[in-house]
Amino acid sequence: MKKFIPSNLESKYDLNSNASNSSNEFNSYNNEDVEKFRNFNKDFYTRAHCDRVSAYSVLIGKYLGLPSNQLDLLRIGGLFHDIGKSVIPDNILFKNNKLTDDEYSTMKTHSSIGANILSDSIIFKNLIPIVEHHHERYDGNGYPSKLSGENIPFLARITCVSDTFDAMTSNRVYRDALPLDTVIAEIEKCKGTQLDPHIADVFLDILHNHFDEIEDIRNKFPV
Repeated sequence: MKKFIPSNLESKYDLNSNASNSSNEFNSYNNEDVEKFRNFNKDFYTRAHCDRVSAYSVLIGKYLGLPSNQLDLLRIGGLFHDIGKSVIPDNILFKNNKLTDDEYSTMKTHSSIGANILSDSIIFKNLIPIVEHHHERYDGNGYPSKLSGENIPFLARITCVSDTFDAMTSNRVYRDALPLDTVIAEIEKCKGTQLDPHIADVFLDILHNHFDEIEDIRNKFPV
């Protein structure tokens, strides 16, 4: 696989921040552990969405040249990133039209709730930065902590790109999936505002030159 690594990646990112210091911690993970927590997902859409976000994040990580322990963090973090939605009221989570301001405020608590859920399990503690901060924006206007730029955990910035892409390319009850050219234009537009510009560029390179790998993920976890 050809790796798309920005020339200043190592100087811009501390790839070891908010990550496991030892891949051995991930050797303690097993399918039973993962599935027990994944059962928090209430519906098929959320579960399939998390599968795709996990796979897209790992794909981005591979093109960034990340080591295996970081790819494991991205994989499991993607599976769990929306675990906090398990306690969002059904009338909000499954609403068929636009949320009210109050409902949206409730929905936004899912990232902090997810972090709290995982904090009760020692083996998943290294996933908390991804789960808690995948809705932060590069310009500091995200949630829950309004972190900006490189203050946002690196792997959360990757998950944010994956999450954004899947949200735009999935059918929802209130709209159909957006065309790919519209999605690409939106990612370009969001570089440096919502999305880390370097990670967005890596993903755009994948979309332009390695779309077969995206299609493989979508075929494995149908939208």
